[in-house]
Amino acid sequence: MKQFKNEHESEAHQIFREQAGHKARGGLVPQTTNPDEETVPGIEHPGSTGVIYCSDRAMANGFSYASSHEWSNLGQGAPEVGNIPGAPPRLTSIPLPTDSLEYAPTTGAVAHLYNTTYRQGKRSQYTYENVCIVPGGRASLSRIAAVVGDVYCSYQIPDYTAYNQMLGAFKRLVPVPTSKYRLDLDQLRKDIRIQGLEVVLMSNPRNPTGQVVRGEELKELVQLSRESGTNLILDEFYLWYIYPENEAEFGQSVSSAEYIDDVNDDSVVIVDGLTKNWCLSGFRVCWVLGPKNLITALSQSGSFLDGGANHLLQLAAIPLLEPEHVHAEKVALQKHFKHKRDHVLKRLACPGLKVSVPPQATFYIWLNLEHLPAPLNNGVTFFEELLKEKCIDVPGIFFDINPLHRCNLFSSPCHHFIRLSFGPPIEVLDMGVDAIARVLKRAKKEGMHAFGHSYKKSLGGSGDHV
Repeated sequence: MKQFKNEHESEAHQIFREQAGHKARGGLVPQTTNPDEETVPGIEHPGSTGVIYCSDRAMANGFSYASSHEWSNLGQGAPEVGNIPGAPPRLTSIPLPTDSLEYAPTTGAVAHLYNTTYRQGKRSQYTYENVCIVPGGRASLSRIAAVVGDVYCSYQIPDYTAYNQMLGAFKRLVPVPTSKYRLDLDQLRKDIRIQGLEVVLMSNPRNPTGQVVRGEELKELVQLSRESGTNLILDEFYLWYIYPENEAEFGQSVSSAEYIDDVNDDSVVIVDGLTKNWCLSGFRVCWVLGPKNLITALSQSGSFLDGGANHLLQLAAIPLLEPEHVHAEKVALQKHFKHKRDHVLKRLACPGLKVSVPPQATFYIWLNLEHLPAPLNNGVTFFEELLKEKCIDVPGIFFDINPLHRCNLFSSPCHHFIRLSFGPPIEVLDMGVDAIARVLKRAKKEGMHAFGHSYKKSLGGSGDHV
């Protein structure tokens, strides 16, 4: 089997580049428009997030929501939404008071939960003035990007795929990548001093690697932000998904809020919401915590960006934020997802897919395919082969935050990886691991000549193949 060395030799990579917004953009500055993609003058495609691209490709291979039960979606960026053993009952109905028909307020009262969980005994406490309620995590990132000035912004590789669009759309954020799976505080300290970084953006716990900065390391990170005057934007959407070995530690969670000295002076911005931790991705109710002056700016930017979160669902969320309810949810969720994580890791090891750095947090597995024979040893091709088996993952290149799409995909440090989600129910996880095993079994039995080609560009007959 030919060893591909460049994306132009690979059919799977050509399909990726043909997606609107995925063409490499040459030159020192990005083009205002791409003539090949332009339908309305002046429009520039930001490129799709991993989940959108994967869903589009799955539909080209026959996936539909009517037939979703026949597929295993291990690319899913959301947790299962059904009942979890030991957790409080799920919401099944919501009252509709008259005032819920009005516009919702642009600030909110999430503060009590954070003060109770992370700031007991501290002089400085969050109030409603430190909270901005937003319609989803991406809306929070867009609002933050809209109010940040012309600065150098550091981010990690790999990290959450939506940062790609955020950094690409808001041109004032100059991206400065650091290629580390684990946070290197000494290097970050040097980058702040030498490169003049003013914003550091990262997810913690980390999507897609499942690693987490906690304890003294997290305390040092917050302290570094305070001492250097660098704005620290922490995406903490997975802060409940921590998997302790000690039974007594279930119910704990990790947040930078614990290490902030003054909630109005420390330049630490926390993004979170109901989406992941409460398993309520459809609510689209999230929040930003930060200094009062930032929250005022975010509320103003929201008036022209998104208009705010749904009023009725904000009211429904209030009892879910009570600390006693939250603790019960956390304990049940952590036990359930730890069981699913261990189950999938054990099953992956059987066909020889050992995860070198198992996830400590989140519900993702960052799987290295480099040891597999070509062309299955890259995430883009492996993704296309899994689609033939009715299974969806996310190619690792989506987590190489590269707003200008400049680099050859084969040169990406994330090229040999895929992200697998253990967010879905366990029976769906088993279907997915079975599909992976079938691909590897076929490769071993038939050789590699059957792989790397004959992919569908759209739903239809053989004429739709590349």
